[in-house]
Amino acid sequence: MSVAQRKDDHIAQCLRDPAIDRSASGFDSITLAHRALPEIDFDKVDTSITFLGKKLSFPFMLSSMTGGTSKETVTINQNLAKAAEECKVALAVGSQRVMFEDKKAEKSFRLREFAPSVPLIANLGAVQLNYGFGIEECRKAVKVLDADALFLHLNPLQEVIQKGGDRNFEYLADKIKSVRTKLEVPLMIKETGCGLSEADYRLLINCGIRYIDVAGRGGTSWSRIEHLCNKDDSNLGLAFQDWGLTTVETLEQAKPFRNQLFLIAGGGIRSGIDLAKAMSLGASMGSAALPFLKAALESKDAVVKLIEEYREQFKVALFLTGHKNCKDER
Repeated sequence: MSVAQRKDDHIAQCLRDPAIDRSASGFDSITLAHRALPEIDFDKVDTSITFLGKKLSFPFMLSSMTGGTSKETVTINQNLAKAAEECKVALAVGSQRVMFEDKKAEKSFRLREFAPSVPLIANLGAVQLNYGFGIEECRKAVKVLDADALFLHLNPLQEVIQKGGDRNFEYLADKIKSVRTKLEVPLMIKETGCGLSEADYRLLINCGIRYIDVAGRGGTSWSRIEHLCNKDDSNLGLAFQDWGLTTVETLEQAKPFRNQLFLIAGGGIRSGIDLAKAMSLGASMGSAALPFLKAALESKDAVVKLIEEYREQFKVALFLTGHKNCKDER
């Protein structure tokens, strides 16, 4: 199966099976301390932050979803880019490996004209560094998107479940470090739904990595997606569909390193309240993908509406916890 076809299958499964969203990121166990006397004017609450040198309306990123050769993937990415620009949030694209297999896929990643002023993050699988990819492929991914940074995503569970997946994760830390030292834009790391342990954070810091999207368990289950795509009798993907550290747990694992890392809380962020809870645990911003997929297929305006719901919820949460801005530690 081609990479482009697999991406289309992933989208189809995400839209077809509601159980792909596991709804168990741990945020339900977190209660923010309500301030009955916040001593703040709600209309003066400032939700903005600066990320990669650009101002965002609130600390949020539309996370990696897709890209490919189909009209559907082009529509999704262009609607996401237009919405990100209108709402002033960051956007990370799906894996760009597909464009190295089929040049026509580059169109789905040429998004700067639709999002001229917000951070765009390119994306490749870190494991591809063990399968022939190197600094030149990383640079091309950045160039096609005109990106402000590059994600190398970590997805060992997905690769094990996927038919014909790339399973050799040996000595990747050294190769990640090599890319970081040569790449002209910041190199960022993201998991894909299983979180990171304290040992992972320590190893990545030793590679010189500062930005990490923790992408913990509890949101999209790529193990379940690959199980559904495999269409065979193996239940391995189902057995591991809830594997990993929840987003709350993986943020707690990062506690010893918070002064060294810019943490993005991906994995089950399903509201602005979840975002506020993640930031109370040390995240600097949050990200989400699956809730925005169906909206992106519909229209740019549908994506904008959902982003604005997140932003308003986040602003109210700041107000009700006595915070006048994202950095206020009152």
